[in-house]
Amino acid sequence: QVQLVESGGGLVQAGGSLRLSCAASGLTFGSYIMGWYRQAPGKQRELVAAISTFGSTNYADSVKGRFTISGDNAKNTVSLQMNSLKPEDTAVYYCNFRQGSDYWGQGTQVTVSS
Repeated sequence: QVQLVESGGGLVQAGGSLRLSCAASGLTFGSYIMGWYRQAPGKQRELVAAISTFGSTNYADSVKGRFTISGDNAKNTVSLQMNSLKPEDTAVYYCNFRQGSDYWGQGTQVTVSS
């Protein structure tokens, strides 16, 4: 019954912006570590950004200064603001909620054209 629904992906030109959003339902508690991962063709899934219950954040070096993660544990929602997008950011982006166990969204495609 747990479901994470993502939105906001799409096609954008280099230098543009997108905002990804994720809303979780069916979770027992609202206190989760929330994050975004991505997987590019031929590569492993990697952490993009995460935010803790206390609000501390962690970013991949490749997105620091360009991406911002925000979340609301009470509402079980998390967003990722992506600015100054590069073709290298092209990937399927996955929402993740963690509280011992991992819960994943279905993934949303982000394509950055050159």
